[in-house]
Amino acid sequence: MKPYFDPNHDSGISAYENGRDYIKIQFKDGAMYLYTYASAGSHCIEKMKSLAENGDGLNAYINEEKPDYASKQS
Repeated sequence: MKPYFDPNHDSGISAYENGRDYIKIQFKDGAMYLYTYASAGSHCIEKMKSLAENGDGLNAYINEEKPDYASKQS
């Protein structure tokens, strides 16, 4: 997983992993969520990947759009 940049230090996200049709996100509380094309749609996943690579806005996007996740690990 790659560390999430977060220049403002205001995100609950600590790391992410991009795959062909998914993004896996680890939050600072230790929870890990897997979002897939099948669960949230390709447009949403590609937007989340872009925000993750830019290191800003991903936490806000998740909170506002509430994309469906495929699985959660605590």
